[in-house]
Amino acid sequence: MKSLDEVRAELTAPGQLFEMDEVDIRGVRTRVWKYAPPSLRAVLENSRGHGDKTYIAYEDDHLTFEEHFRQAATFARRLTDRYGVRKGDRVAIAMRNRPEWFVAFWGAAAIGAVVVPLNAWWTGPELEYGLRDSGARVLVADEERAGRVADALPGLGLATIVIGGQGTPPPGADAYDPVLGDVTETALPDAEIGPEDDATIFYTSGTTGRPKGALGTQRNITGNTLSLAYAMLAAGLQAGGRIEDLATPKQRITLTSLPLFHATGCHTVLVASAVLGGTIVLMRKWDAERALQLIERERVTAFGGVPTMAWQLLTSPEFDKYDTSSLGSVSYGGSPAPPALVEKIKELLPDRVPSNGYGLTETSAVTTYNSGINYLTHPDSVGPPVPVCDVKVVDPAGAELPTGEVGELLVRGPNVIKGYWNAPEATARSFRDGWFHTGDLARVDENGFVYIVDRAKDMLIRGGENVYCAEVESAMYDHPAVADAAVIGVPHEALGEEVGAVVCLRPGMTVTPEELRDFLRERIAAFKVPAHIWFREGELPRNPAGKILKTKLRAELVG
Repeated sequence: MKSLDEVRAELTAPGQLFEMDEVDIRGVRTRVWKYAPPSLRAVLENSRGHGDKTYIAYEDDHLTFEEHFRQAATFARRLTDRYGVRKGDRVAIAMRNRPEWFVAFWGAAAIGAVVVPLNAWWTGPELEYGLRDSGARVLVADEERAGRVADALPGLGLATIVIGGQGTPPPGADAYDPVLGDVTETALPDAEIGPEDDATIFYTSGTTGRPKGALGTQRNITGNTLSLAYAMLAAGLQAGGRIEDLATPKQRITLTSLPLFHATGCHTVLVASAVLGGTIVLMRKWDAERALQLIERERVTAFGGVPTMAWQLLTSPEFDKYDTSSLGSVSYGGSPAPPALVEKIKELLPDRVPSNGYGLTETSAVTTYNSGINYLTHPDSVGPPVPVCDVKVVDPAGAELPTGEVGELLVRGPNVIKGYWNAPEATARSFRDGWFHTGDLARVDENGFVYIVDRAKDMLIRGGENVYCAEVESAMYDHPAVADAAVIGVPHEALGEEVGAVVCLRPGMTVTPEELRDFLRERIAAFKVPAHIWFREGELPRNPAGKILKTKLRAELVG
């Protein structure tokens, strides 16, 4: 078996696809993929080479790469000619996974607009915040999301394009089908776009109650595909494969349960499939039995999601009714995978080795990757970093720690975003000298494998969605009966964690758990609303500095 160093040397040698270069990025000399596409526009133009291969399968409809390109080019023309969108303008997308999401994304990206994917689970006030903060010029939304912000639209000063539905768009909004009109464009509108130009703003949950917009560049998002391809190819070489055979793999058909408004769904599925000529099978909403039907019908070769979804798929009572023989890989990320999931994959999908990895919105998805023989030998690791990324572990003072010691994980590379949109102080705290301070506690072994130990931030992960406790607590404090509150993670077999809240009420005031949940559902997305609420007499336990002792609360309430 080849070592990691041998594989890296072979794949990154001069003239190879994964050859690296060194460039200056914001004053820091940085390794980059030499042959990464320079922009999303270039990716879209190159995708035409996949011709009549299916790019998107949705319900009973299939869209080829050529058909998709023509729709995206037509939409790009509508954005420039009808709405006056120019390079650097923000175009927001708020909708479920559906083919129009792709067309809106690629059409806006092709003219150098900054795409702002908004969380489709957000409430109206949360969507309004994202639109105001980003300064979006155009919103492309499905009927449900448009309805959530309908009252706010007149004051936002943006154009709105509404997709689907049977009703009339909100006043002042346009319906998507008439806007797109006849799909006649065969070329993109003119635009000059470079690797360090702004490309995307993905909103992350905020530690202080407000989401932050992660401002990514063209290089950030296009380079991720090469990082992913390198990781998969490296695993094959380690297992004894030949580079000549591995470099021309069969078409990858991915069933994605990941929302496209997440960096993983967008960078690793939507964009990577456009580069590699893969098919994306979409689901309107997650349902394990429907997923099994699609795996059989579309001959799906890869399934990706959070561990919760992989578990639900494999433990479905309907699993044995469907042909899953085409499925070659099951990958997951976003939250730790329980050992029972790995055993279930071995039981039901023999000879398939699961994979996982580590990345954040701020690192444009892939930073480390663990698959193949590496996963078998290091199942509790998220793998080594890809060659263009550096990682290190530091103590609270910022000093690098020796191998094997636990500290905060820092990441450096061409995948690290510029910073946070409209948030210079938060940017200065998290991005220093090219390094991104992840807030995650980790250790790195002598072979470079990264192990995530804990989260330094006050955060829990529910089914792959980050929930910052301060954001939920802030919403709870808005209720007149709440005097004090602490949000904690409650272990859950399928979701990993659920949201729990310990609440102290004001003297003489009452509220039931369901009344409090109803109050919160108007302010924060449903996945953030506490599933468990405990009312507590007196005060919450605090240390001398006044910080709530959440470890004590967890020990008392959930063990």
